[in-house]
Amino acid sequence: MPTLPKYFKRTFEDYKVLVKVNPADWTGTELIVHPDGKIEKTEMEFDDEVLEDLAVDEFEETGAMEFNLYLKGVK
Repeated sequence: MPTLPKYFKRTFEDYKVLVKVNPADWTGTELIVHPDGKIEKTEMEFDDEVLEDLAVDEFEETGAMEFNLYLKGVK
């Protein structure tokens, strides 16, 4: 059975960061959402400690819907 991606987000003072992590191969995508609506997308390669790192950095686990709405430019 395939491992499903995990999604995280953190809101900073003037921007939001959303992260998708695929634990099967530790790849993923980071979205930075700026106040003007501009979205930066970066494909990432993580190590196996990324989930702990995100928790230490105060990222909250979230669902796929918000991430995908920003990814498609709908939100």
